[in-house]
Amino acid sequence: MAEIIQRDGAWAFDGGTIRITPGLHRRVALFRQAYGEIAVPLEAVRGVVCEAGRGRGRLGLRLREGADPLLQATGGRLPAAADPYRLEVDADRGGTAEYVAEEIRRALLLDRVPREPTTAYLLPGPPVPVSVRSSDGTVSFDGTRVRIDWADTSGRAKRAAGPRIIALGDLAGVEWLPNSGHGEGFLRFVTREAVFSGFSGLPPERDPHALDLWGSVRRDLLTALVAAAVTARLPHPSTRAGGAPAVPGPARDECGDGRHDVLLRRLRELGDLHRDGVLTEEEFARTKAAVLGRF
Repeated sequence: MAEIIQRDGAWAFDGGTIRITPGLHRRVALFRQAYGEIAVPLEAVRGVVCEAGRGRGRLGLRLREGADPLLQATGGRLPAAADPYRLEVDADRGGTAEYVAEEIRRALLLDRVPREPTTAYLLPGPPVPVSVRSSDGTVSFDGTRVRIDWADTSGRAKRAAGPRIIALGDLAGVEWLPNSGHGEGFLRFVTREAVFSGFSGLPPERDPHALDLWGSVRRDLLTALVAAAVTARLPHPSTRAGGAPAVPGPARDECGDGRHDVLLRRLRELGDLHRDGVLTEEEFARTKAAVLGRF
């Protein structure tokens, strides 16, 4: 067993799994504490980094592309302090860190773990149900549907439209950008019909399928938990053609005569957004023309 324990957390490697446990120190990022312990199978690892620093060094895991729904959902945008695969190492523990890194490297060579992208997620992502209260509202996911309840500070149109419920089968993907404190972020749920109709979406502050992240950076980062949990249950990116958002499963109503039903539903949705003030007259006309042209 190769193990290192620091204030930020602990790594333990038994030859087949790297178990990462976040520390309890108050300086450990809220996101890492909320994400909890992670068991990383060796087959998900592409490499390991061990770097010395003037005061503190660091250990870092590099996972194979497509192995982890969290990295897939966040696109490498998690701040360094919130990265669960990064461990700050005290200077006097540099030797131990290097030993752990060498043990992982040796196992990767012995097991001939490939470096190529995976064709399935090798980590499960956050458990469900998961619920996060952000600056724009509360988003919840129970494994089968997403629910957004708007906050009092949300836009008038969002609050007027009421809670938004999206079935997992209606989702094509998730887009996430963190609130950096210098610029706002968002969590957007991309629906199948939006992809099918070519609808490009609205600004997050007006999009009824998106949370606009502008408040507490620490709290808003937790929305990545929901993004990862949903991503883990959508088709793996390796099934997507040309990197386009996946449309999960065959959809009867997107084939043959069902296209008419999709068109009517999409037009009704656009009409509701226009009536609730989410879409301006110009945006409604432009989007309606795009939908009709697509069909």
